[in-house]
Amino acid sequence: MTALKSLLFLILVAGLGAGYIPFALLPREPQVETGLLAYLALPLWLLGGVTILWCFWDFTFRGHGTPNPIDPPKALVTTGLYRYVRNPIYLGVLTVIIGHFLWFKTIWLLAYAVGVFLAFHLFVTLYEEPTLKEKFGAAYENYCQSVPRWIPKIK
Repeated sequence: MTALKSLLFLILVAGLGAGYIPFALLPREPQVETGLLAYLALPLWLLGGVTILWCFWDFTFRGHGTPNPIDPPKALVTTGLYRYVRNPIYLGVLTVIIGHFLWFKTIWLLAYAVGVFLAFHLFVTLYEEPTLKEKFGAAYENYCQSVPRWIPKIK
């Protein structure tokens, strides 16, 4: 049942945020860019998608919960990509959105990426981190001291 709830959250939240909404922001007849920067969209889409799926897997099967704040993992997930950065799902979504911007070069996608990052940052700092500190205590505080919030640390 947890896997089904994670899948539903993946489709509804990550799918809307990284897929549907960016395409809804495109002009009626979007122009696809060409050139080196445009082709960087392809690896960004792949990297972002793999990141999101990997983290959903870890939340579901290692943390025994979902990425949904109303059904969070029962165990603190500090393995996989969480060894390098505390918020890899959010970074995966942003990576996909930046790929859309590079592919279509519409300013609305860049503005959307900035807005999404600000929303993620506020959510993380005002809700998620205080909630995790309360739930996991010293283990989470130690994790925060050794793993950065946004810029991955390669060990």
